[in-house]
Amino acid sequence: MYGWIWRIVPGGVLVKTLTMLALVMLAGVILWYLVFPILEPYVTVDRGTVGG
Repeated sequence: MYGWIWRIVPGGVLVKTLTMLALVMLAGVILWYLVFPILEPYVTVDRGTVGG
């Protein structure tokens, strides 16, 4: 899949590298600000309980 993306991105190696970096950053921003806030109520990671 990454090879396919690398082949379809236009430009030389530098332009392809910067474009791929921008795509990775865009995916991270979308996950951080859109997907994770939607999923947060369903995942109980920060709610610790102490049994006794």
